[in-house]
Amino acid sequence: MSIDADTIRHLSEVSVSVELQTEDMTLNIGPQHPSTHGVLRLVARVDGERAFDVQPVICYMHRGYEKLAEARNYPQITTLVNRIDWVAGYANEIPFITAAEKIMELEVPPRAQYIRLILTEMARICSHLVFMASYPLELGAASPLFFALRERERVLDLLEGVTGGRFHPNFNRIGGVKPAYGSGSMTRKWVQDLPAGFYRDTRAAMDRVLEVCDELDNLVAGNEIILARTKGVGVIPVDVAASYGLSGPNLRASGVPFDLRKMEHYLPYDELDWNVVTGTNGDCYDRWWCRLQEIRESAKMIQQAIDQVPEGPIQAKVPKVIKVPKGETYVRAENPKGEMGYYLVTDGGNGPYRVKIRSASFSNLSILPWALEGALIPDIIAIMGSLDFVLGDVDR
Repeated sequence: MSIDADTIRHLSEVSVSVELQTEDMTLNIGPQHPSTHGVLRLVARVDGERAFDVQPVICYMHRGYEKLAEARNYPQITTLVNRIDWVAGYANEIPFITAAEKIMELEVPPRAQYIRLILTEMARICSHLVFMASYPLELGAASPLFFALRERERVLDLLEGVTGGRFHPNFNRIGGVKPAYGSGSMTRKWVQDLPAGFYRDTRAAMDRVLEVCDELDNLVAGNEIILARTKGVGVIPVDVAASYGLSGPNLRASGVPFDLRKMEHYLPYDELDWNVVTGTNGDCYDRWWCRLQEIRESAKMIQQAIDQVPEGPIQAKVPKVIKVPKGETYVRAENPKGEMGYYLVTDGGNGPYRVKIRSASFSNLSILPWALEGALIPDIIAIMGSLDFVLGDVDR
């Protein structure tokens, strides 16, 4: 029996359509090796090249910071909170110390407040520069890594010169900052709170940070491949961002000018001239762009602050053994990755009765199931990376 050409073509099309019909598959993305500094696993239902029903699996490295804080005194807790978001360790100290000071009704000297502000913005720059190094690398561009990490090292050198630590400074104290005592001093009178040449070196480092921002702008914003992989990808509307509790650059990239540095007066940001950076589309590109602009704003803030640092003490009068009166409060601060808050309950002892931590990365990560719904598999990396979370911050 002979078969004409049209029948053969029809049968071949039917055969191809049957072969392309696929069933859903459950795909495990991760977990990464436990020796890495944070473990995340995604369980995704995949249909062809698109992922549906993506569920993050967390707490592979849960360390119980809140319970640890309840078993330690206040100076010891400062070393703990450094390690929640270790990319910006110094910034983690500020809201906790401020919460204790608020219950104690303690007035921190202006000079100490300015030193805190300068070092906090340095920590923000360091955190954002890690993002500027890693995010383009995840999308296939290696050059920005070298530019970003080079300037980050300069800023870390300044942080280390003041605090003695690069990642875990442990520098803040209830009532101010850690004083530098003279060797052999019987009166324990501080010699200096900042190293010699700090202002000069800081100004030069901020000039270089502003220059590297221009270089990173050219390298990333001028890369057609990165633009194709980030513009219009992972769009998060304003209402969705707010309903999932996003904060920081991830929220501002969607067009919401919400910045706790403008709203909460925990440091003298209102005495400086700076702008809240917002995006327009809420996509991966805007989240990258907002962080780049925030580096510029932080560098300008630091340059203003070093011209305005007042003279005077760096530590209020506090007892040798810190005991916070009975009370409770919640203090939040604008950390590099978003809102970080501490709910502190005290009973008059030398350590808190209860501590509840609101970390930025945990809330920012919660939007992943929504953001990755229907995303192409290669876009999963682009969307996840743009949220800039740290697993130690997530797992706490």
